[in-house]
Amino acid sequence: MISQNQQVFRKYLQDTENWCLEVLTENGAIRSEWQSEIRNFLSYVQSIQEKDAIQESDVIYAKQKLEDFHQGMEMQHSSRQHNGRVPIGGHKLPPLPYAYNALEPYISRDIMELHHLKHHKSYVDGLNNAELKMKEARETGNFDLIKHWEREAAFHGSGHYLHTMFWGNMAPNGGGQPKGRLLQQINQDFGGYGNFKKHFTEAADKVEGVGWALLVWSPRAHRLEILQTEKQQLFTQWDTIPLLGLDVWEHAYYLQYKNNRRDYIDKWWNIVNWRDVEKRFQEASKLKWQSY
Repeated sequence: MISQNQQVFRKYLQDTENWCLEVLTENGAIRSEWQSEIRNFLSYVQSIQEKDAIQESDVIYAKQKLEDFHQGMEMQHSSRQHNGRVPIGGHKLPPLPYAYNALEPYISRDIMELHHLKHHKSYVDGLNNAELKMKEARETGNFDLIKHWEREAAFHGSGHYLHTMFWGNMAPNGGGQPKGRLLQQINQDFGGYGNFKKHFTEAADKVEGVGWALLVWSPRAHRLEILQTEKQQLFTQWDTIPLLGLDVWEHAYYLQYKNNRRDYIDKWWNIVNWRDVEKRFQEASKLKWQSY
């Protein structure tokens, strides 16, 4: 018959094991910084549970170790909130700034859930994994697979950053035209909003295969430009800052619009969040390099 203390010990250790597993599998910053230590701690906790009789000293040690983890993670979280730095392998899936059905009828709830929870999350996970693998390469000196992990970081990182911008670029009460300095800049650089909208629409419609159409600020040219990118990490212009992006990968529209990409693009203009684009422009346009 198991004594009351043994029952308490086993319950505590089981709860501790569950906590370790949750931390190791969650999509968060602490996973990268504490992964190795928590894995070792998990092995220790599991080995104790295999014993016929659990010693009080083992539980006291586990409790102290757990408290150390909590304290360290709390300090890390506080530090991250203070300086905004994302630890290596610590990127997180950002929440949508609206409900999944908020962009209907232009983009359906099903598409938004699939796009955000599956596709975007896969970019976050892929970027974190690539960063951790490159960190491991630096620590071990084994760079045999560095070409692969650099490509993974470029692909998944571009997917994560562009999608994070993409969600903010849309809003339920969007549409219309930009205002203020952004509209003035568009008029100056494209000869009017109508010209800009036509150019951007045609660029999006003619992206080969999968990719994006992007409105960017060029600190070097001191003006706005419209670019296409295929496979999201290719055919970009370095030194430019994306302001507005339209995802024209099939996963962004196929469930609702089938192969009619143009219809998706035309409807998308109804949900463009120009306030978000204007805010990005205000910050980006402060950066101006020497022109060549």
